[in-house]
Amino acid sequence: MPTRRLVLVRHAEAGSATIDADRALTPVGAQRATAIGAWLADNGLAPARALVSPARRTVQTWQRAGGVSPVLDPRLYENTVEALLAAVRATPDEVDELAVVGHNPSISVLAALLDDGQGDDAARRGSASGFPAGGVAVLDLSTPFSAVGPGAARLSAFAVPGSD
Repeated sequence: MPTRRLVLVRHAEAGSATIDADRALTPVGAQRATAIGAWLADNGLAPARALVSPARRTVQTWQRAGGVSPVLDPRLYENTVEALLAAVRATPDEVDELAVVGHNPSISVLAALLDDGQGDDAARRGSASGFPAGGVAVLDLSTPFSAVGPGAARLSAFAVPGSD
C-alpha cells in the first residue's frame, strides 16, 4: 500500500476576542502562517485535502499557507483527540496527503498518539516540546486514513516555520 501523509498544523499565533472562535491571527501569526505555506512547498508537501477547524484563526492560517480549499470541520474545534481521529478516518480513500489544521492540546496529543516511535528523533523532540502555535508535524502512514490509530504513523518532520 502506498504511503500516505498526515500533516498536522497548529494554528499560528492569535490575538484575543470576546468569543474564542472569533480570535484572529496577530501580525506575527499572519507572517508565520505564510511561512507554513513556504515550508510545505519547500518540503514537497501538497495536501490534496485540508480539514480545518471553523475557528477564524485556523481558517486564516490555512488561507495564508495556501493550498487546496479547506473543508471546514466543526469536529476539529471540539479540540479532542477522538474528534480529530474521527475526522481523519472519514477521509476518502483516494486522498494520499491530508492536512489537519486545529488547536492544542488535541493536535500535539494526536501526533504523539499516532507516532510509532521509529521516526525522526529531532522531529519527536520538537513535537514533544509543547507543539507551539504555527507548529507543523508530518506523519507517514502505511495504512488508509480510515484505519489510522495509535502507533500507526512515523513522525518524519516537525517545524515551526518562520520562528527563526
